[in-house]
Amino acid sequence: MKIALVGNPNCGKTTLFNELTGKNEHVGNWAGVTVGDKSAPIRSKYGYGDSIVDLPGTYSLSAYTADEAIAIDIIKAKEVDVIVNIVDVNSLDKGLFLTTQLLDFDLPVVVALNKKDLLEHQIIDIKKLSRNLGCEVVLISAEKVQGIEDILNVVKTAQTKNVFKDILDLNSSDSRRYEEIGKVLDGVVLGAKPSAYVETKSDKADKFLTNPLIGIPAFILVMTAIFHLSINTVGAFIADTLVGGIEVFQEYVVGVLENAGANEFLTALLTDGIIGGVGAVVGFIPLVMVLMFLLSLVEQSGFMARIAFIFDPVFRKIGLSGKSIIPMIVGYGCAIPGVMASRTIKDDSQRNLTAMLTPFVPCGAKIPIIALFATVFFADQPYMFPIVYLVSFMVILTIGLVIKKVTGAQNVQNYFIIELPTYNMPSMKRAFLRMMDTGWEFVKRAATIIIICNTLIFMLASFDFGLNMVEDIDASMLAAIATPIAFIFLPLGIATWQLAAAAITGFIAKEEVVGTLAVVYAMEAAINEDFEVINAVGLGEAMGITGIVALSFMFFNLFTPPCFAALGAMKAEMDSPKHFRMAVLTQFYVGYIVSMLIYQVGSIAIYGTVGEGFVAAVIILVASIAVFAKKVRTAKQVHNVKPHVVMN
Repeated sequence: MKIALVGNPNCGKTTLFNELTGKNEHVGNWAGVTVGDKSAPIRSKYGYGDSIVDLPGTYSLSAYTADEAIAIDIIKAKEVDVIVNIVDVNSLDKGLFLTTQLLDFDLPVVVALNKKDLLEHQIIDIKKLSRNLGCEVVLISAEKVQGIEDILNVVKTAQTKNVFKDILDLNSSDSRRYEEIGKVLDGVVLGAKPSAYVETKSDKADKFLTNPLIGIPAFILVMTAIFHLSINTVGAFIADTLVGGIEVFQEYVVGVLENAGANEFLTALLTDGIIGGVGAVVGFIPLVMVLMFLLSLVEQSGFMARIAFIFDPVFRKIGLSGKSIIPMIVGYGCAIPGVMASRTIKDDSQRNLTAMLTPFVPCGAKIPIIALFATVFFADQPYMFPIVYLVSFMVILTIGLVIKKVTGAQNVQNYFIIELPTYNMPSMKRAFLRMMDTGWEFVKRAATIIIICNTLIFMLASFDFGLNMVEDIDASMLAAIATPIAFIFLPLGIATWQLAAAAITGFIAKEEVVGTLAVVYAMEAAINEDFEVINAVGLGEAMGITGIVALSFMFFNLFTPPCFAALGAMKAEMDSPKHFRMAVLTQFYVGYIVSMLIYQVGSIAIYGTVGEGFVAAVIILVASIAVFAKKVRTAKQVHNVKPHVVMN
């Protein structure tokens, strides 16, 4: 038997799915967290071996967005045996709107009234509601794990009688459907009912936090505090401890291999190529884990949903809406689910732009890059992380504005509607599980992609094209491949082949930038016998670059296209291959231009001299401005063309 969980966004479907299956899917209190169907067997704890599928939230069976279409297609195709319709007990009329539509299909329906722990001074007559709907109804709390077994008990024998068959169909008007829902609920909800609107604590808080003058500074302060705890205090302490352990282990392995008389090449491969390279990345995992833990607490509180509302007017100016903020918030953890969340946007142009801009938000894989350069070159700047994210946000707004000018798009006029959840006390357990899930994903990537990449980098840096082992790493295949690319990066200050090689591997996995640097410079250090173990500070010293070059290199890797997996998600969400190709080229261009401006302007401002490749940088900048001006003129001409009416 296959059971489908269906309901409105933020009704608790994914929380119930996680409890029934033992999974740890991301739970959020805004629409767009679940954007695809997820299936898993029900865990043995509940003694039920069938499978369950969590469908994206939808308010009705009329699809307006791609994620809603997924849920509706599965239901209409009858790919499931039973539907468990999750309804927020505090929004019965809204939730039952979907219920009345689900009853039109010849599938057993069980209504699970969720969040019973939040009921205040009211009692729901479950038996009467069940009779009125013609299906089984159970009262549960997915968050408190109450009534879960009741669902499974009624699912086994669920039968549905469509009491609305002769009254409603899928073409019935909304007002007609709500009229019948009113009859269904008559006498069902017992207890005190407020005769007039009563202002809640959430309403009082929203008077302040949804005001942009208060909400935006509050958001900046909250994020600054999160970054401080993640990077400079708690996360840094755990990371330093882990790095120390990795260094001890690396030295131990070196000693064991040397005492065993192991081949020098094998020793270097294991210690510098694998342990050193992987360790350089793994050492930053605690920072990411603490960050995800704290972000989860903020998300659960309900504050993040307000951010989408607050930034709606700002995003309208660049042809988007507050709905585009949600994929970017999701993208903090990983760009892939962030990009996938863009499918909740109905308009094709807005969805394409959101999918392209979301990877500009530094995700978890980019944190090792920021942490490395912030630790080494900007150790006296404790607010480097908030500054990086602020710059990223400004770049997103700038790109959106430029694209709007080039395409001649107008400000978004349609309304942005978002359901603001009540403020809640966050679940430490849920935050902990998300933190552990993030850490495990990093470990899996380190054990697969990063080990493979580091081994390949080590081999390329050890041999020339004649497959002869080199004594000078500058004569290796890796140096020969990366040197011409370094020439292209000259206006960016990235003049060494080592940095160019790291930038290339960053397109496979962003954290591999750090891994490649660790491998290459560890090999150079071993050859020169400068030091055997490289940590962040030692790696920075080995690079021998200025702070401006470090800043340029960091932002280049933050703004150029994301990893291959995220690019695959972008391609899937965009409406045409052409738009996907343009998006990737735009990301390349933005990364190059931002990096170039940082290096060239910074060189003049700080050192009083032009940087390398200054003439080429000027030519690129002038050409870019000329092309932009031409595109804007063309867009205006097209926009101002008035249709001519021919009279016969």
